[in-house]
Amino acid sequence: MKLSLIAATLGIGLALAAVPNTGAVAGCADPAGPEVDWVRCYFGERDLTGVDLSGARLRDTRFLRADLSDANLSGIDGFRAKFVSSRLVGTKFDGARLTDSDFTKADLTNASLVKADLRRAKLFRAALNGANLTGARLRGADLTNADLSGALWTDGKTRCAKGSIGQCNTMPHKGGDDSS
Repeated sequence: MKLSLIAATLGIGLALAAVPNTGAVAGCADPAGPEVDWVRCYFGERDLTGVDLSGARLRDTRFLRADLSDANLSGIDGFRAKFVSSRLVGTKFDGARLTDSDFTKADLTNASLVKADLRRAKLFRAALNGANLTGARLRGADLTNADLSGALWTDGKTRCAKGSIGQCNTMPHKGGDDSS
């Protein structure tokens, strides 16, 4: 009886060993599309211009020097994603979870980050010229040397002045003429 139990257990073990692993690696080969599961993938120097990745799982995924200009990344889970030196011009990140993500030297010119969660994100030397940050959560974000010129700030009303580096400086108010 014990011998047949051991044989059965070994048989199950061998059968499981023959099943191919379809983990995160297989997901990385999936084509770009809404709700794709690209967890822990690497897409260095790829041209993903205009792709729709809305609702995708991009946790710990690396887009190093990639071009995602005009792409739709709304509602993504991009926790700890890396967009280092990537081109993200006009990219839509509305409602995206980007906590602890890295946008070092990324070009986010005219990007939409409406209600994006950028807590503890690294935006060191990022170009955020004309970006829409309405409702974005920036607590603990590193904006060191980030260019915020012309960006719409988190309140949805304040436009950052030209030369706003590392912080949003408000546009100078032009009042009436005081020379009487």
